[in-house]
Amino acid sequence: MTSTNTLERSAEKLHDAVRWTRAQWLLLMVVCTVLALDGLDVSMVGVALPSIGHELGLGTDSLQWIVSAYVLGYGSLLLLGGRLADLLGRRRIFLIALSVFAAASLLGGLVNDPTVLIATRFVKGLAAAFTAPTGFSIITTNFAEGRERNKALSIFTTFGASGFSLGLVVGGLMTSLSWRWTFLVSVPIAVVVVLLGLRYIPKDKPTAENSGHDIWGAVTLALGMLGLVYTLVSAPEKGWGSVATIAGFAVSAAVLAAFAVIENKVKHPLIRFGILREGWVAKANLSAIGLFGSYLSFQFIVTLFLQSVLGWSPLGMALALLPAGLIVATSAPFADRLIDRFGATTLILTGLVSLGLGYVLFLRVGTTPNYVLDILPSIILLGIGFALAFPSINVQATAGIRDSEQGLAAGLIQTSTQVGAALVLAVTTAIVSGHGHAAGAPDAAAMLEQYRPGLILSAAVAIAALLVAASPGRRRRVLTEQPAA
Repeated sequence: MTSTNTLERSAEKLHDAVRWTRAQWLLLMVVCTVLALDGLDVSMVGVALPSIGHELGLGTDSLQWIVSAYVLGYGSLLLLGGRLADLLGRRRIFLIALSVFAAASLLGGLVNDPTVLIATRFVKGLAAAFTAPTGFSIITTNFAEGRERNKALSIFTTFGASGFSLGLVVGGLMTSLSWRWTFLVSVPIAVVVVLLGLRYIPKDKPTAENSGHDIWGAVTLALGMLGLVYTLVSAPEKGWGSVATIAGFAVSAAVLAAFAVIENKVKHPLIRFGILREGWVAKANLSAIGLFGSYLSFQFIVTLFLQSVLGWSPLGMALALLPAGLIVATSAPFADRLIDRFGATTLILTGLVSLGLGYVLFLRVGTTPNYVLDILPSIILLGIGFALAFPSINVQATAGIRDSEQGLAAGLIQTSTQVGAALVLAVTTAIVSGHGHAAGAPDAAAMLEQYRPGLILSAAVAIAALLVAASPGRRRRVLTEQPAA
């Protein structure tokens, strides 16, 4: 009886240890809502592109930049955004960036000038480059490492993935009213979250001794990443072997090399490169590139396939992909428990296996598929794979990292997802364009063959990520802050 009572008391203590206050839940909901808004924005605008092009008279090349401008701003400043949050204060950076996001959303929904519209997308990407890693580091510095942080991060990352997946449906509904609502719907939500953030995000002190000591590092990092992402997203249009593309990569590499030299010489570097020597951090970032790069490229191909080949409406296409989003969304309450029980590495491997199988299964789809038998199995496998791998990769990427570098670790993993997605999507676009059909109106079979190499690439990228995640690495060592003297 005594032994039983002891076990019961231990279980109660464990339960109490991970019980959150109302303020903690509200803090988590604030940062999770913002990440979901980022995902919603990307997928909603993707669904609305044909309507935008029709109303504003834009061709395919111009429409591409409505998406690419966001990726350009987001991917180029994620590392800087995460590090500045550490140096200048997470709460301050988060709320300012969210306010800019809301203002750009409002302007984008009202303008008729395509150039201004594309500019608002770039500004929104810049804002998201600060809110995403800052929200991540707000969580990792307010929830203790272990089960408590795992639970918070699994909910946080699931909100982001769910926002992207469910945004397809929301985008279809909003577009049926007007494409402008895909921009405007974010505005009131962002305003409310700013007000809640003022109350529930704890004030934190900037790291004053480090701020302002690495101006040139910040400048070269931002310019180098901006040039790299711009070159990636514009390469399919200009040609991978063109002078502009080669020059873009060369200049970006030179600027980033200068950044590396600066970081190794300054007293207080913007980025401590030693963080990448931790084996689990590097593997998590490479896994994120494979996960996001393959998934977004697959979704790009399937969107074209379902609409251009099968003639489905945007809403019908969104509903076809909805099961994956629902699986990701409903997995939030359980992801942390799975990570605690099986470990992040095991779930990453399992998720990438499921993802790869989903891609391979989709290769058998023909021009007259049965949705339940031919398409749905792949969508379910992709949902399971993403639900298992995505939160686990984020937990692995920040585990054991000092509080003072959580923003940096968050920026690294999110940069990997965005730049990796831009790279794989750019290669996919180039491959699909290079397998164009003959002159004249193509039939469904010819169009499907044009898209098939892109599907194969998605499967290959997922398998490569699986091999990286399965490779042996050093055991994780926990890095803790030294107590103040």
